[in-house]
Amino acid sequence: MGQKHQTPLLDELEKGAFPSFVKEIKRAAEHSDYAQDLLGQLELSYKEKVTHWKHGGIVGVRGYGAGVIGRYSDVPDKFPGVAHFHTIRVNQPAGFFYTTAALREICDIWDKYGSRLTNMHGSTGDIILLGTKTDNLEPIFAELSSRGWDLGGSGSAVRTPSCCVGPGRCEWSCYDTLEATYQVTQRFQDELHRPMFPYKFKFKFAGCPVDCIASIARADMSIIGTWKDDIQVDQDEVRNYANNGMDIQAEIVDMCPTGCMSWDGNELKINNEDCNRCMHCIAKMTKALRPGKERGATILLGSKAPIVTGALMSWVIVPFMKMEPPYEELYDLVERIWEFWDEHGKNRERIGELIERMGFPTFLKEVGLEPHPAMVKEPRRDPFFFWSEEDIEK
Repeated sequence: MGQKHQTPLLDELEKGAFPSFVKEIKRAAEHSDYAQDLLGQLELSYKEKVTHWKHGGIVGVRGYGAGVIGRYSDVPDKFPGVAHFHTIRVNQPAGFFYTTAALREICDIWDKYGSRLTNMHGSTGDIILLGTKTDNLEPIFAELSSRGWDLGGSGSAVRTPSCCVGPGRCEWSCYDTLEATYQVTQRFQDELHRPMFPYKFKFKFAGCPVDCIASIARADMSIIGTWKDDIQVDQDEVRNYANNGMDIQAEIVDMCPTGCMSWDGNELKINNEDCNRCMHCIAKMTKALRPGKERGATILLGSKAPIVTGALMSWVIVPFMKMEPPYEELYDLVERIWEFWDEHGKNRERIGELIERMGFPTFLKEVGLEPHPAMVKEPRRDPFFFWSEEDIEK
């Protein structure tokens, strides 16, 4: 084992009521020179108030251009254990369903070649194996791939598709998010492992409009489950909720964002034409209400965190699509979008930024989509259209 470093500043982060990453690094440091020198370098960074990581170039494994993020120390003489400290992204199973045997397998490989530090999971979804040296990349990849694991996405490529637990644990899922995620991952292997785009592209699959994985704010393409027909209503169960103390008017009807519901004390009525599928009523009265039977997904495009032009939320581009194997309609749409992006995108320009720059009408024309009222993003009004209440009544 290497030198044990004194870390008075990091020690402060172990105090308090919340779990500390410092505690976990110290546990790993009992068996790992990587983790021991990581503590030393991190302490130095806190002391000097500057990072001591640098990007020393592109590293990876043979045949892949993605999946490994190179990281080097700028003080390798002081902390040789982190002279190289590369991150490996491993493609996670859809819905994050693991057996304990699978987790032990990953950890055994990582104990052998890396720092013993993991992140379950990165913001895109991958298993993050945090910290190894260049010479270990090929052996790690060989052992992972021989056991059926694969690397995830990084750089200007498709990032590892991810999803909610879908039908695996949730009764509200309007399509099979697990199967869709798996099939999209298999279909776009080249785009996942060999960066070829202006910048990153993320798929996220949400089974229903509750969108537990926050795809609408974090994914370039969000596939969010929905339904076309009427909400299923069990009036007896609605009355049971009322009899057991729920204020249907205040907690359900008055909270409806489109005002499409009414309650007369005996029957709940829904004007489904005005429903925007927010799921509030269904989530509050799980025994009384269910999504409709004609199910599929709404396709949205363009969200991202603030890097170049700032944060963006997704636009609706397809109000409803049947989300069933073999997913050819989805694949065809994705490939048309990528052709448009490849033709017009600037370096490090996400698809949402390109649409914002060139205009939504241009995008629709280029990818062959028909305009639809659901595509109106925000605000849902036209500042150059003036009307009075009398006009609306007419």
